[in-house]
Amino acid sequence: MEDVLTELYEVVTQRRENPQEGSYTCYLFDQGLDKILKKVGEESAETIIAAKNGIKEDTVGEISDLLFHLVVMMKNEGITPDDVKAELSKRHKKSGNLKKFHQVDKNT
Repeated sequence: MEDVLTELYEVVTQRRENPQEGSYTCYLFDQGLDKILKKVGEESAETIIAAKNGIKEDTVGEISDLLFHLVVMMKNEGITPDDVKAELSKRHKKSGNLKKFHQVDKNT
C-alpha cells in the first residue's frame, strides 16, 4: 500500500502542477479547501455506512474513495506521505497507546 499511496500522491501533485481539462482532481483543487473537506467528510460517512452494511467490496471501494480525497487534502495542505509515515512510525514505537482520559474533579 505504501507504494500505491506514494504513486497516488505523485499523480495528484502532477494534476495540481499541470492542470488537465476534465480532471476531477483539478476540479477539486479549483473549488478549494471547503469542497475538498466536504468530499472527505462525505467519503468518511460512506465508508462507515459500507462497513456497517458488512459488504467487503463496498467497504473497500469507499475506503479507496476516502484515501483519494485524503491525498488531495494532503497535497492542498502541504502534507506529504513521508509526513504521515513519520507520524505513524513515531506512534508505532510508543507502548501503552491507550489514551488516558482527563478526569475532572467536580469538587473544585
